[in-house]
Amino acid sequence: MDPRTLAFSHAFGRLIAGTALALAPATVGRAWVGRVGATRGAQVVTTAMGARDAALAMGLAAALRSGREPRDWIRAGVLADTADLVATLRARDEIPALSVAGVVAIAAGSAALGVYLDRALAQSAP
Repeated sequence: MDPRTLAFSHAFGRLIAGTALALAPATVGRAWVGRVGATRGAQVVTTAMGARDAALAMGLAAALRSGREPRDWIRAGVLADTADLVATLRARDEIPALSVAGVVAIAAGSAALGVYLDRALAQSAP
């Protein structure tokens, strides 16, 4: 798959995840951090994170569609994914082990894909 197509796919996945976080914060929050994820306070954070991911996805997709440089959007996504990873690892003793493993896989994988896309798109730029 060429880097642009992969970047569009990455944006789509981020949009789906962000939408789920924003529209079902209690459900996703519980899956991520356990029972505390269903509290109103946790739902505020989960909803905001969902909006963040949806915005990053839309910005990346718009840059790719218009031919603008997507680098800033990709790097912002890497930063966001890294923050999710670090925050989850810092609280790992209070989060269900399966959730920690899932977030580590998703966030680290997404950050690594972003780093790859940043380099690959820069090399394929005219």
